[in-house]
Amino acid sequence: MHLLPLQRTAADNTAPIEEWTAQRLQQLVMSCADGQVIVVSCREPYSHEHGLSGVHVTTPASGLVTALEPVVRACAGTWIAHGSGSADSEFVDSAGLCRVPPGRPEYSLQRVWLDDEERRGFLDGFANESLWPMCHRCDVKPLFRASDWRHYRRVNERFAEAVVQAARQPDPLVLVQDYHFALLPELIRAYLPRATVVAFWHIPWPEPDRLELCPWWHELVRGLMRSSIVGFQTARDQENFQAAVEVCERHSKPSASWPQARTFPLVATYPISVPWPAEYELDRLPSVADCRSQVLREHGLMPSVRLIVGVDRFDYTKGLLEKLRALELLLDRHPRYPGSVSLVQVVAPTRAGVPAYAAYQSQVRAEAARINMRFRSDGALPIILLESQHDREAVDRLYRAACVCAVTSLDDGMNLVSKEFVSMRDDEQGVLVLSAFAGAAEELQHDAIVVNPRDTSALSHSLETALAMGSAQQRHHMARMRVIVRKANIYQWAGAMLSDAAQLRQDSRQASAPWREVA
Repeated sequence: MHLLPLQRTAADNTAPIEEWTAQRLQQLVMSCADGQVIVVSCREPYSHEHGLSGVHVTTPASGLVTALEPVVRACAGTWIAHGSGSADSEFVDSAGLCRVPPGRPEYSLQRVWLDDEERRGFLDGFANESLWPMCHRCDVKPLFRASDWRHYRRVNERFAEAVVQAARQPDPLVLVQDYHFALLPELIRAYLPRATVVAFWHIPWPEPDRLELCPWWHELVRGLMRSSIVGFQTARDQENFQAAVEVCERHSKPSASWPQARTFPLVATYPISVPWPAEYELDRLPSVADCRSQVLREHGLMPSVRLIVGVDRFDYTKGLLEKLRALELLLDRHPRYPGSVSLVQVVAPTRAGVPAYAAYQSQVRAEAARINMRFRSDGALPIILLESQHDREAVDRLYRAACVCAVTSLDDGMNLVSKEFVSMRDDEQGVLVLSAFAGAAEELQHDAIVVNPRDTSALSHSLETALAMGSAQQRHHMARMRVIVRKANIYQWAGAMLSDAAQLRQDSRQASAPWREVA
């Protein structure tokens, strides 16, 4: 096998903290990423939206944006993304470019426009009805339509054209983000053979037998194999990808479309994380006690009620039904809990136009209503379902108010909610109940309560254990998790990839070739 695996593991709790910051990341970019930096993602870092009071600019609550903005800013680079905002077209020049951030521009945002048919085929279709369920171990069957595949390929071609248009030199550093753009590295390589292309796959990479459900899986693997670096969240994802490459290698004849051994990419794990310190300093937030009082008042709960908090997209991979049923078991087993424990569950709207999502969302609402009807009391509503996009400050107040944060994903690339919760608990209190199938479990398994969310009884007992945990034990586990998240923060994630990319660029130039030799 010719791939060069590179393992990234959780931070050593005993080693001194050498903290990664946005400033340190920018210094790295200036010192080693000497070329132009281009970021490609489906979601844009800023969007212009029409509102009742005029046009306003929105910024997604995204760890990706937080990590990569310092990189693009440091070299006045370019960010290429789908222009999805209702007023986006009013704030670009004839080439689709606008300068961002608004009011203090430091880099260019190049917007790519998709018509309704392209959006349905590329995004709702192949990305969200084919790749998403195929890559996640869930009960939703992936759908594969030839028309969606054609749109996926065409949109990848459109983004490749945008990269070529944005390139000011023959060897830019191109950071390709996520499952929307599996074909993009190969397409970029056709026009810019000297480019350093780093592709990061944010969601799980499936086992070979599941990957092979896709009629075009060879093309997906081949597209990524034209990268300089392919990054994954966990060792399991990396191993699954390498298994797929081995199958492709056995069945592929040497050709221009399949890379030769010496041009194979570096395949590595880079667990994504959250900022540290948080996006704004903790002292700008109310105290933990004040956050708890505010959240309880907002939801009409008694001061004595203990909060279990969940923050998820309204997605069938997040284990929402399992979480609700585990809470029901807990309330059923312990008469003292009805009226004294409530689950406040944020469910951010997503993909309601996809039938599998609409059906699942209706099922979750019905289950929450049934459980609430059964256990409703004067002291507390058992389940408070918050179906809206919450801003960062509101979510952080929930984290600080929680006695327990419950992350019950049935499958997840990383799940940053777990790390956000830890980053917000400077009081070193609170308990994390974490799915064994979230990527974060690899780093936090020794101090979170790790559980298989499909085992509803075990999940219910995990919630009970979390609620019963004493203050000293909470402090012990939370302090250790905070060391891990502080060390392996979002800037360290980006810095690790950029350091590897810089080494590849240096090796290439020393060898007078765009690729380094691999034994």
